[in-house]
Amino acid sequence: MKKEENIETNTNLVPLQRQGVVSYGSIGIFDSGYGGLTILEKIHTALPYYDYIYLGDNARTPYGTRSFDVVYKYTLECVTKLFEMGCELVILACNTASAKALRSIQQVDLPLMYPNRRVLGVIRPTVEAVGELTKTKHIGLLATSGTVQSNSYPLEIQKLYNDIFITSEACPMWVPLIENNEHNSQGADYFVQKNILNLLATDPKIDTIMLGCTHYPLLERKIKTFLPKDICLVSQGEIVAKSLTDYLIRHPEMDVRCSKNGTIRYLTTESVEKFSASASVFLSTDIVAEHIDLG
Repeated sequence: MKKEENIETNTNLVPLQRQGVVSYGSIGIFDSGYGGLTILEKIHTALPYYDYIYLGDNARTPYGTRSFDVVYKYTLECVTKLFEMGCELVILACNTASAKALRSIQQVDLPLMYPNRRVLGVIRPTVEAVGELTKTKHIGLLATSGTVQSNSYPLEIQKLYNDIFITSEACPMWVPLIENNEHNSQGADYFVQKNILNLLATDPKIDTIMLGCTHYPLLERKIKTFLPKDICLVSQGEIVAKSLTDYLIRHPEMDVRCSKNGTIRYLTTESVEKFSASASVFLSTDIVAEHIDLG
């Protein structure tokens, strides 16, 4: 994926609906909290005529500090709930869930429980994109402590590009700043600059940096003020949207099972009032959320 590419509406998929092919379910978008809304917004921009259900497990967030077993358990519960609601395809719009739960769900649970459903993550498409951008073969990762400790990004890099060197920097203060709507404050400058300087001091050859958390696009403008102009900053939203668009083209058998009425439902495991208010930090429009119990 080239840096200058833009995500455009995929008109190649529309004829399936116009030809009268029956489709069945929404595309599920799951996150432990609010960050996945940045992914949903880009996906909806690229594919506006599909139906979506966003599920935020806000009652049990954050996932980043939890063990692999707990994250896997929570993620599977949420994916199962989305399947029960009719979703044919679920995107884990959460780096921690993608790092700690995706592989087990794909390899163990889907074949036994839901062989015709699919669950996709955000790490693989991000790594594929960044590998095409770096010239020095030195890239940086800014992410939560949980994602850094999982070592998922270096492992994916090694699978695809064994000549690329990756340096990771955990940014534990960034998500709290964003969720408390303090990310545009001067106080946020200290933490953003500190983490960027740490990353670049560890490896001065870095020419490409990945934002490995779906919250971080809200800090993108501020991050760029502290980056040298020749460093490419890679955000996940458009990358995941492009990857999903390509996936649906390559898998028409899944595309025809996805309903296309242009609707979005927002579900939360916590307070609907809190979710609806906080979502405005991440989205350019007001939304109305629904409460859901996972039991």
